[in-house]
Amino acid sequence: MQPRRTPLLDLFAPITPYSSGYLDVDGGAQQLYWEQSGNPDGVPILLLHGGPGAGCAPIHRRFFDPDYYRIILFDQRGSGRSSPHGTLDNNTTAHLISDIEQLRTHLSVEKWHIFGGSWGSTLALSYAAEYAQRCKSLILRGIFLMEEDDIDWFLHGIRWIYPEIWENFAGFLPEEEHGDLLNGYHQRLTDDDPKVRLEAAINWALYESACSSLIPNYETITTEEQKAHALSLARIEAHYFKTQLIKPENSLLKKVDNFRSIPSVIIHGRYDMICPMASAYKLHNAWPEADYIVVPDGGHSALDPAIRSRLIEATENAKTI
Repeated sequence: MQPRRTPLLDLFAPITPYSSGYLDVDGGAQQLYWEQSGNPDGVPILLLHGGPGAGCAPIHRRFFDPDYYRIILFDQRGSGRSSPHGTLDNNTTAHLISDIEQLRTHLSVEKWHIFGGSWGSTLALSYAAEYAQRCKSLILRGIFLMEEDDIDWFLHGIRWIYPEIWENFAGFLPEEEHGDLLNGYHQRLTDDDPKVRLEAAINWALYESACSSLIPNYETITTEEQKAHALSLARIEAHYFKTQLIKPENSLLKKVDNFRSIPSVIIHGRYDMICPMASAYKLHNAWPEADYIVVPDGGHSALDPAIRSRLIEATENAKTI
C-alpha cells in the first residue's frame, strides 16, 4: 500500500498593501520602495527577494497568513520600483545590509522573521551574521553562498543539465569569450549603448528563467515592464558576481556561530539548477541546529508546487516562535 501523500499547501489569497513608501538611502541619491500588507498589528516578517536585482512582486505577499503577519517587502537598490533603476552605484552587500537596518528602524520594528530565497538567502545570512538580535527566525530557500563554486555553476555548470539552454546563453557572445562569460556579459550590460545593454539583459534573464523551474519555463520578454525587470536583474547580478564574490576566508559558513541560535529552516529543491544542492548541504553540515529540508520534487523556483508548500509550512510553523 502506498503511503498517503500530504496535500500541498497553497498560497494565501491575493492582498493589497495597507501602506507603502520610499526610503531615502545613500544621502538621498537612491530611493527604495517598501510596502506593508496583512495585519498592521501582526508579527513582522521581511521578505528578501532574489537576484540580486529581481525585485518583489504581488505574489510574494501570499506566502504569509495575512491575519497573523505584518508582511514587509522592499525592492533592493536598483531593483523593481526602487530608483535609479538598475543602478550599480554604491550597490554592494554591505549597502544592502545597512538598508535593511535602516528600513527596520524606519518602520519601528524591534525584531522580525526573515524570509529569503536564492540571493535572498545570501542576504538573510549576511544580515543575521551582523544583526542576529533583530532576527526572530530565518526561513531560507535555495541556498546561495555567493562563492566561486556557486557562480561557476550558474555560468558554466548548468550546461551539463540544460545544454541547449546554455548554448543559447553562451552563443550570444563570440566563441572566444565562452571561457569567461561573466566578463563578456558584464561588458555589454554596462555598455554605453542602451540597445546593447538590453539585448544582453534579455539573453541573461531568459537563461535564468528557463532553468529556474523544475519543468523548464521558456518565457518571452516583450513588454516594457519585462524588459525593465530583465535589465535590472542581469545588470545587478553580473555586477554582484564580479564585485561581491565571497572569498573562502570570509565565507558565510565561517560566520554560523553568529546566528547559530536563531530558529531557522533551510529548504532546498533536489533539482535546483540555479543554486547547487552542495551549497545547502555545506550550510547544513556547518549548522546542524537549523531544520534541513530537501524537497525531492523541487527545483529552484519558490513557486514550484512542492517548494511553495514547504515554504508556507515554514511560515505557519514560525507562528510558534
